[in-house]
Amino acid sequence: MSTTHKLPYEWQIGLRYTRSGKRSGRNRFISFISMASVAGIALGVAALIVVLSVMNGFQKEVTNRMLSVLSHIEVYDASGGMPGWRTEAQEALRNPEVRAAAPFLDAQAMLLSGDVMKPLLLRGVVPADEAKVSDVARQMREGSFEALKPGSFNVVLGRALARSLDVKVGERVTLLMPSGAVPGQDPNALPRTRALTVAGIFEAGHFEFDSSLGFIDLDDAQQAVGVSAPSGLRLRLADLHQAPRVAEELRRSMTGELLLRDWSQVNTVWFAAVQSQKRMMFIILTMIVAVAAFNLVSTLVMSVRDKQADIAILRTLGASPGSIMKIFMVQGTLVGLLGAALGVGFGVLVALNVDLIVPFIERVLGVHFLSQEVYLISEMPSELRWDDVYWIGGVAVLLSFVATLYPSWSASRVKPAEALRYE
Repeated sequence: MSTTHKLPYEWQIGLRYTRSGKRSGRNRFISFISMASVAGIALGVAALIVVLSVMNGFQKEVTNRMLSVLSHIEVYDASGGMPGWRTEAQEALRNPEVRAAAPFLDAQAMLLSGDVMKPLLLRGVVPADEAKVSDVARQMREGSFEALKPGSFNVVLGRALARSLDVKVGERVTLLMPSGAVPGQDPNALPRTRALTVAGIFEAGHFEFDSSLGFIDLDDAQQAVGVSAPSGLRLRLADLHQAPRVAEELRRSMTGELLLRDWSQVNTVWFAAVQSQKRMMFIILTMIVAVAAFNLVSTLVMSVRDKQADIAILRTLGASPGSIMKIFMVQGTLVGLLGAALGVGFGVLVALNVDLIVPFIERVLGVHFLSQEVYLISEMPSELRWDDVYWIGGVAVLLSFVATLYPSWSASRVKPAEALRYE
Protein backbone atom coordinates (compact mmCIF):
# COMPACT_ATOMS: atom_id res chain seq x y z
CA MET A 1 0.00 0.00 0.00
CA SER A 2 1.40 3.44 -0.92
CA THR A 3 2.13 6.10 1.67
CA THR A 4 -0.65 8.29 0.23
CA HIS A 5 -3.28 5.63 0.98
CA LYS A 6 -2.21 5.57 4.62
CA LEU A 7 -3.12 9.22 5.06
CA PRO A 8 -6.52 10.33 6.40
CA TYR A 9 -9.03 10.82 3.61
CA GLU A 10 -9.07 14.61 4.21
CA TRP A 11 -5.37 14.72 3.34
CA GLN A 12 -5.83 12.47 0.31
CA ILE A 13 -8.61 14.63 -1.11
CA GLY A 14 -6.71 17.84 -0.29
CA LEU A 15 -3.64 16.50 -2.14
CA ARG A 16 -5.82 15.55 -5.12
CA TYR A 17 -7.37 19.03 -5.26
CA THR A 18 -3.91 20.57 -5.09
CA ARG A 19 -2.82 18.58 -8.14
CA SER A 20 -6.03 19.60 -9.90
CA GLY A 21 -6.10 16.65 -12.25
CA LYS A 22 -9.14 17.75 -14.30
CA ARG A 23 -8.42 19.52 -17.57
CA SER A 24 -11.49 21.72 -17.94
CA GLY A 25 -10.94 25.38 -18.67
CA ARG A 26 -12.20 26.42 -15.24
CA ASN A 27 -9.84 24.01 -13.45
CA ARG A 28 -6.92 25.13 -15.54
CA PHE A 29 -7.65 28.72 -14.57
CA ILE A 30 -7.84 27.78 -10.88
CA SER A 31 -4.57 25.89 -11.26
CA PHE A 32 -2.98 28.94 -12.89
CA ILE A 33 -4.12 31.18 -10.00
CA SER A 34 -2.77 28.62 -7.55
CA MET A 35 0.63 28.56 -9.28
CA ALA A 36 0.66 32.36 -9.29
CA SER A 37 0.15 32.27 -5.53
CA VAL A 38 3.04 29.81 -5.20
CA ALA A 39 5.27 32.06 -7.32
CA GLY A 40 4.29 35.15 -5.30
CA ILE A 41 5.08 33.49 -1.99
CA ALA A 42 8.36 32.10 -3.35
CA LEU A 43 9.53 35.47 -4.68
CA GLY A 44 8.57 37.26 -1.46
CA VAL A 45 10.38 34.71 0.70
CA ALA A 46 13.46 34.77 -1.54
CA ALA A 47 13.56 38.57 -1.55
CA LEU A 48 13.31 38.68 2.24
CA ILE A 49 16.13 36.15 2.69
CA VAL A 50 18.43 37.93 0.23
CA VAL A 51 17.79 41.42 1.63
CA LEU A 52 18.33 40.38 5.26
CA SER A 53 21.45 38.43 4.30
CA VAL A 54 22.90 41.47 2.54
CA MET A 55 22.08 43.69 5.53
CA ASN A 56 23.69 41.15 7.88
CA GLY A 57 26.76 41.04 5.67
CA PHE A 58 26.91 44.82 5.44
CA GLN A 59 26.75 45.19 9.21
CA LYS A 60 29.38 42.49 9.81
CA GLU A 61 31.77 43.80 7.16
CA VAL A 62 31.61 47.41 8.30
CA THR A 63 31.93 46.35 11.96
CA ASN A 64 35.00 44.22 11.20
CA ARG A 65 36.63 47.03 9.27
CA MET A 66 35.87 49.48 12.05
CA LEU A 67 37.37 47.15 14.63
CA SER A 68 40.51 46.69 12.54
CA VAL A 69 41.29 50.33 13.45
CA LEU A 70 39.23 50.89 16.60
CA SER A 71 40.03 49.22 19.89
CA HIS A 72 37.59 47.07 21.81
CA ILE A 73 37.73 49.43 24.82
CA GLU A 74 39.16 52.92 25.24
CA VAL A 75 40.20 54.20 28.68
CA TYR A 76 40.48 57.94 29.36
CA ASP A 77 41.51 59.92 32.41
CA ALA A 78 38.94 62.50 33.48
CA SER A 79 41.76 65.08 33.80
CA GLY A 80 42.35 64.96 30.04
CA GLY A 81 45.69 63.15 30.06
CA MET A 82 47.09 59.89 31.39
CA PRO A 83 50.71 60.39 32.53
CA GLY A 84 50.65 57.14 34.51
CA TRP A 85 49.42 55.03 31.61
CA ARG A 86 51.85 52.19 32.33
CA THR A 87 50.32 51.66 35.76
CA GLU A 88 46.81 51.82 34.31
CA ALA A 89 47.81 49.33 31.61
CA GLN A 90 49.04 46.85 34.22
CA GLU A 91 45.75 47.19 36.13
CA ALA A 92 43.75 46.58 32.96
CA LEU A 93 45.82 43.51 32.02
CA ARG A 94 44.93 41.89 35.34
CA ASN A 95 41.49 41.26 33.91
CA PRO A 96 41.63 37.82 32.19
CA GLU A 97 39.61 39.10 29.22
CA VAL A 98 42.13 41.85 28.36
CA ARG A 99 44.82 40.62 25.96
CA ALA A 100 46.74 43.83 25.21
CA ALA A 101 46.92 47.53 26.09
CA ALA A 102 48.48 50.41 24.17
CA PRO A 103 48.71 54.18 24.85
CA PHE A 104 47.41 56.67 22.32
CA LEU A 105 46.99 60.38 21.74
CA ASP A 106 44.17 61.67 19.52
CA ALA A 107 44.06 65.20 18.18
CA GLN A 108 42.13 67.01 15.46
CA ALA A 109 44.41 68.71 12.93
CA MET A 110 44.73 69.82 9.33
CA LEU A 111 47.18 68.42 6.80
CA LEU A 112 48.55 70.53 3.96
CA SER A 113 50.20 69.47 0.74
CA GLY A 114 50.69 72.22 -1.83
CA ASP A 115 47.37 74.00 -2.20
CA VAL A 116 45.33 71.10 -0.77
CA MET A 117 44.22 71.06 2.86
CA LYS A 118 42.41 68.12 4.47
CA PRO A 119 41.12 67.45 7.99
CA LEU A 120 43.08 64.83 9.92
CA LEU A 121 42.54 62.75 13.03
CA LEU A 122 46.13 62.51 14.24
CA ARG A 123 46.76 59.46 16.39
CA GLY A 124 50.00 59.14 18.31
CA VAL A 125 50.93 55.53 19.06
CA VAL A 126 53.76 53.25 20.12
CA PRO A 127 54.03 51.06 16.96
CA ALA A 128 54.97 47.86 18.79
CA ASP A 129 52.04 48.22 21.22
CA GLU A 130 49.57 49.46 18.59
CA ALA A 131 50.11 46.29 16.55
CA LYS A 132 48.68 44.33 19.49
CA VAL A 133 45.40 46.26 19.69
CA SER A 134 44.64 47.02 16.00
CA ASP A 135 45.29 45.59 12.54
CA VAL A 136 46.78 48.73 10.99
CA ALA A 137 50.30 47.27 10.82
CA ARG A 138 48.89 44.39 8.72
CA GLN A 139 46.95 46.76 6.47
CA MET A 140 49.98 48.62 5.15
CA ARG A 141 49.95 48.97 1.36
CA GLU A 142 53.13 51.00 1.05
CA GLY A 143 55.98 51.79 3.41
CA SER A 144 56.32 50.45 6.95
CA PHE A 145 54.41 51.04 10.17
CA GLU A 146 57.62 50.44 12.13
CA ALA A 147 59.07 53.59 10.52
CA LEU A 148 57.20 55.58 13.19
CA LYS A 149 60.16 56.18 15.49
CA PRO A 150 60.66 58.90 18.12
CA GLY A 151 62.17 62.03 16.59
CA SER A 152 61.54 60.94 12.99
CA PHE A 153 58.24 62.85 12.63
CA ASN A 154 57.08 60.26 10.13
CA VAL A 155 53.39 59.77 9.48
CA VAL A 156 51.33 56.87 8.11
CA LEU A 157 48.23 57.98 6.20
CA GLY A 158 45.08 56.29 4.98
CA ARG A 159 45.09 55.55 1.27
CA ALA A 160 42.12 57.80 0.44
CA LEU A 161 43.68 60.68 2.39
CA ALA A 162 47.04 60.25 0.67
CA ARG A 163 45.30 60.16 -2.69
CA SER A 164 43.33 63.33 -1.98
CA LEU A 165 46.53 65.11 -0.94
CA ASP A 166 48.37 63.60 -3.94
CA VAL A 167 51.32 62.48 -1.82
CA LYS A 168 53.42 59.32 -1.92
CA VAL A 169 55.78 57.60 0.49
CA GLY A 170 58.83 59.74 1.11
CA GLU A 171 57.13 63.07 0.37
CA ARG A 172 56.56 65.76 2.99
CA VAL A 173 53.35 67.30 4.26
CA THR A 174 52.65 70.09 6.74
CA LEU A 175 50.73 69.44 9.95
CA LEU A 176 48.66 72.38 11.22
CA MET A 177 47.60 71.90 14.83
CA PRO A 178 44.90 74.39 15.95
CA SER A 179 44.66 75.51 19.57
CA GLY A 180 42.52 73.34 21.82
CA ALA A 181 43.06 70.29 19.57
CA VAL A 182 43.08 67.97 22.57
CA PRO A 183 41.33 68.17 25.98
CA GLY A 184 43.37 70.08 28.54
CA GLN A 185 45.24 72.16 25.98
CA ASP A 186 45.15 75.96 26.23
CA PRO A 187 42.50 77.12 23.72
CA ASN A 188 44.26 80.48 23.43
CA ALA A 189 47.58 78.97 22.33
CA LEU A 190 48.89 79.77 18.89
CA PRO A 191 48.42 77.13 16.16
CA ARG A 192 51.39 74.81 15.74
CA THR A 193 52.90 73.68 12.46
CA ARG A 194 55.20 70.75 11.86
CA ALA A 195 56.68 69.20 8.73
CA LEU A 196 56.00 65.44 8.51
CA THR A 197 57.35 62.79 6.16
CA VAL A 198 54.94 60.22 4.73
CA ALA A 199 56.45 56.88 5.78
CA GLY A 200 53.59 54.59 4.82
CA ILE A 201 50.06 54.24 3.49
CA PHE A 202 47.46 51.87 4.98
CA GLU A 203 44.05 50.78 3.77
CA ALA A 204 41.50 49.56 6.30
CA GLY A 205 38.72 49.25 3.71
CA HIS A 206 36.58 51.69 5.70
CA PHE A 207 36.35 55.02 3.94
CA GLU A 208 35.88 57.07 7.10
CA PHE A 209 39.26 55.93 8.43
CA ASP A 210 41.08 55.71 5.10
CA SER A 211 40.17 59.32 4.32
CA SER A 212 40.86 61.02 7.66
CA LEU A 213 43.22 59.03 9.91
CA GLY A 214 46.99 59.42 10.28
CA PHE A 215 49.40 57.67 12.67
CA ILE A 216 52.52 59.19 14.20
CA ASP A 217 54.89 58.12 16.97
CA LEU A 218 53.51 58.94 20.43
CA ASP A 219 56.49 61.06 21.52
CA ASP A 220 56.38 63.02 18.27
CA ALA A 221 52.62 63.50 18.66
CA GLN A 222 53.03 64.88 22.19
CA GLN A 223 55.65 67.32 20.95
CA ALA A 224 53.61 68.37 17.92
CA VAL A 225 50.43 68.84 19.92
CA GLY A 226 52.12 70.39 22.94
CA VAL A 227 51.02 68.00 25.68
CA SER A 228 53.02 65.87 28.10
CA ALA A 229 50.88 62.73 28.34
CA PRO A 230 48.84 60.44 26.07
CA SER A 231 45.06 60.67 25.91
CA GLY A 232 44.51 57.18 27.30
CA LEU A 233 44.71 53.47 26.64
CA ARG A 234 43.35 51.24 23.89
CA LEU A 235 42.51 47.68 24.97
CA ARG A 236 42.00 44.49 22.97
CA LEU A 237 39.89 41.69 24.44
CA ALA A 238 39.75 37.94 23.90
CA ASP A 239 36.07 38.28 22.88
CA LEU A 240 34.93 41.63 21.48
CA HIS A 241 31.29 40.80 22.27
CA GLN A 242 32.14 40.90 25.99
CA ALA A 243 33.33 44.52 25.73
CA PRO A 244 30.37 46.13 27.60
CA ARG A 245 30.69 43.68 30.50
CA VAL A 246 34.48 43.94 30.68
CA ALA A 247 34.31 47.76 30.55
CA GLU A 248 32.01 47.71 33.58
CA GLU A 249 34.37 45.36 35.43
CA LEU A 250 37.36 47.60 34.67
CA ARG A 251 35.42 50.66 35.77
CA ARG A 252 35.09 49.07 39.21
CA SER A 253 38.58 47.55 39.47
CA MET A 254 40.84 50.30 38.08
CA THR A 255 41.89 53.23 40.29
CA GLY A 256 41.51 56.91 39.46
CA GLU A 257 38.77 58.91 37.77
CA LEU A 258 38.58 57.00 34.51
CA LEU A 259 36.15 57.09 31.61
CA LEU A 260 35.69 53.85 29.65
CA ARG A 261 34.05 53.46 26.27
CA ASP A 262 33.59 50.16 24.44
CA TRP A 263 33.47 49.77 20.65
CA SER A 264 29.66 49.55 20.49
CA GLN A 265 29.43 53.07 21.96
CA VAL A 266 31.80 54.64 19.42
CA ASN A 267 29.27 54.41 16.58
CA THR A 268 26.06 54.00 18.55
CA VAL A 269 23.95 55.92 16.03
CA TRP A 270 25.21 53.83 13.11
CA PHE A 271 24.55 50.49 14.83
CA ALA A 272 21.09 51.61 15.96
CA ALA A 273 20.25 52.79 12.44
CA VAL A 274 21.28 49.45 10.92
CA GLN A 275 19.15 47.50 13.41
CA SER A 276 16.19 49.80 12.80
CA GLN A 277 16.53 49.44 9.03
CA LYS A 278 16.72 45.66 9.32
CA ARG A 279 13.52 45.52 11.37
CA MET A 280 11.70 47.83 8.95
CA MET A 281 12.85 45.82 5.91
CA PHE A 282 11.62 42.63 7.58
CA ILE A 283 8.20 44.19 8.19
CA ILE A 284 7.90 45.67 4.68
CA LEU A 285 8.98 42.51 2.86
CA THR A 286 6.80 40.37 5.13
CA MET A 287 3.87 42.42 3.85
CA ILE A 288 4.83 41.37 0.31
CA VAL A 289 4.79 37.74 1.43
CA ALA A 290 1.41 38.37 3.11
CA VAL A 291 -0.07 39.79 -0.10
CA ALA A 292 1.05 36.70 -2.00
CA ALA A 293 -0.20 34.40 0.75
CA PHE A 294 -3.62 36.00 0.83
CA ASN A 295 -3.95 35.42 -2.90
CA LEU A 296 -4.74 31.93 -1.68
CA VAL A 297 -8.07 33.28 -0.45
CA SER A 298 -9.28 33.92 -4.01
CA THR A 299 -7.81 30.61 -5.18
CA LEU A 300 -9.60 28.63 -2.48
CA VAL A 301 -12.86 30.55 -2.86
CA MET A 302 -12.90 29.65 -6.55
CA SER A 303 -11.99 26.06 -5.71
CA VAL A 304 -14.81 25.83 -3.16
CA ARG A 305 -17.34 27.10 -5.71
CA ASP A 306 -16.03 24.63 -8.29
CA LYS A 307 -16.13 21.70 -5.85
CA GLN A 308 -19.59 22.32 -4.35
CA ALA A 309 -20.97 19.13 -5.85
CA ASP A 310 -18.03 17.13 -4.47
CA ILE A 311 -18.55 18.74 -1.07
CA ALA A 312 -22.24 17.85 -1.11
CA ILE A 313 -21.49 14.20 -1.99
CA LEU A 314 -18.91 13.97 0.79
CA ARG A 315 -21.43 15.41 3.23
CA THR A 316 -24.09 12.89 2.20
CA LEU A 317 -21.50 10.11 2.69
CA GLY A 318 -21.03 11.23 6.29
CA ALA A 319 -18.19 13.73 6.16
CA SER A 320 -18.46 16.28 8.96
CA PRO A 321 -18.16 20.07 8.40
CA GLY A 322 -14.80 19.86 10.21
CA SER A 323 -13.53 17.29 7.71
CA ILE A 324 -14.62 19.46 4.77
CA MET A 325 -12.85 22.41 6.35
CA LYS A 326 -9.72 20.31 6.85
CA ILE A 327 -9.66 19.29 3.16
CA PHE A 328 -9.39 22.88 1.93
CA MET A 329 -7.01 23.86 4.71
CA VAL A 330 -4.72 21.05 3.52
CA GLN A 331 -5.00 22.29 -0.05
CA GLY A 332 -4.12 25.90 0.83
CA THR A 333 -1.38 25.03 3.32
CA LEU A 334 0.32 22.76 0.78
CA VAL A 335 0.39 25.63 -1.71
CA GLY A 336 1.95 27.82 0.98
CA LEU A 337 4.49 25.12 1.87
CA LEU A 338 5.46 24.71 -1.77
CA GLY A 339 5.90 28.47 -2.22
CA ALA A 340 7.90 28.78 1.00
CA ALA A 341 10.14 25.83 0.08
CA LEU A 342 10.84 27.20 -3.40
CA GLY A 343 11.46 30.68 -1.98
CA VAL A 344 13.83 29.40 0.70
CA GLY A 345 15.79 27.37 -1.84
CA PHE A 346 16.10 30.22 -4.32
CA GLY A 347 16.80 32.83 -1.62
CA VAL A 348 19.53 30.74 0.02
CA LEU A 349 21.13 30.07 -3.37
CA VAL A 350 21.24 33.79 -4.22
CA ALA A 351 22.35 34.85 -0.71
CA LEU A 352 25.29 32.42 -0.82
CA ASN A 353 26.40 33.70 -4.23
CA VAL A 354 25.83 37.46 -3.96
CA ASP A 355 29.57 38.02 -4.35
CA LEU A 356 29.37 36.42 -7.83
CA ILE A 357 25.94 37.62 -8.96
CA VAL A 358 26.33 41.34 -8.18
CA PRO A 359 29.68 41.82 -10.02
CA PHE A 360 28.19 40.02 -13.04
CA ILE A 361 25.16 42.35 -13.07
CA GLU A 362 27.47 45.38 -12.66
CA ARG A 363 29.55 44.28 -15.66
CA VAL A 364 26.49 43.64 -17.80
CA LEU A 365 24.77 46.94 -16.93
CA GLY A 366 27.97 48.98 -16.66
CA VAL A 367 27.04 50.38 -13.22
CA HIS A 368 28.50 50.25 -9.71
CA PHE A 369 25.93 49.79 -6.96
CA LEU A 370 28.01 50.78 -3.91
CA SER A 371 29.97 54.02 -3.73
CA GLN A 372 32.63 53.69 -1.04
CA GLU A 373 32.27 57.37 -0.12
CA VAL A 374 28.60 56.81 0.73
CA TYR A 375 28.36 53.21 1.95
CA LEU A 376 31.86 52.91 3.54
CA ILE A 377 32.52 49.71 1.57
CA SER A 378 32.61 49.09 -2.18
CA GLU A 379 31.59 45.42 -2.47
CA MET A 380 28.19 43.85 -1.78
CA PRO A 381 28.57 41.58 1.28
CA SER A 382 26.22 38.81 2.37
CA GLU A 383 25.93 36.71 5.51
CA LEU A 384 23.23 34.06 5.55
CA ARG A 385 21.87 33.40 9.03
CA TRP A 386 19.82 30.24 9.30
CA ASP A 387 17.71 31.58 12.16
CA ASP A 388 16.50 34.29 9.73
CA VAL A 389 15.70 31.60 7.15
CA TYR A 390 13.67 29.60 9.69
CA TRP A 391 11.74 32.69 10.78
CA ILE A 392 10.97 33.73 7.20
CA GLY A 393 9.88 30.26 6.13
CA GLY A 394 7.76 29.86 9.25
CA VAL A 395 6.06 33.24 8.79
CA ALA A 396 5.26 32.42 5.13
CA VAL A 397 3.68 29.08 6.05
CA LEU A 398 1.77 30.66 8.95
CA LEU A 399 0.36 33.40 6.72
CA SER A 400 -0.63 30.79 4.14
CA PHE A 401 -2.40 28.77 6.82
CA VAL A 402 -4.28 31.84 8.09
CA ALA A 403 -5.35 32.63 4.51
CA THR A 404 -7.07 29.22 4.26
CA LEU A 405 -9.33 29.70 7.27
CA TYR A 406 -12.19 31.69 5.75
CA PRO A 407 -12.51 29.75 2.44
CA SER A 408 -12.31 26.45 4.37
CA TRP A 409 -14.95 27.61 6.82
CA SER A 410 -17.09 28.69 3.85
CA ALA A 411 -16.73 25.19 2.34
CA SER A 412 -17.85 23.60 5.59
CA ARG A 413 -21.07 25.69 5.43
CA VAL A 414 -22.14 24.35 2.02
CA LYS A 415 -25.56 22.68 2.23
CA PRO A 416 -25.75 19.39 0.26
CA ALA A 417 -29.35 19.84 -0.93
CA GLU A 418 -28.73 23.28 -2.41
CA ALA A 419 -25.41 22.24 -3.97
CA LEU A 420 -26.95 19.19 -5.73
CA ARG A 421 -30.16 20.93 -6.81
CA TYR A 422 -28.97 21.74 -10.32
CA GLU A 423 -26.59 18.79 -10.80
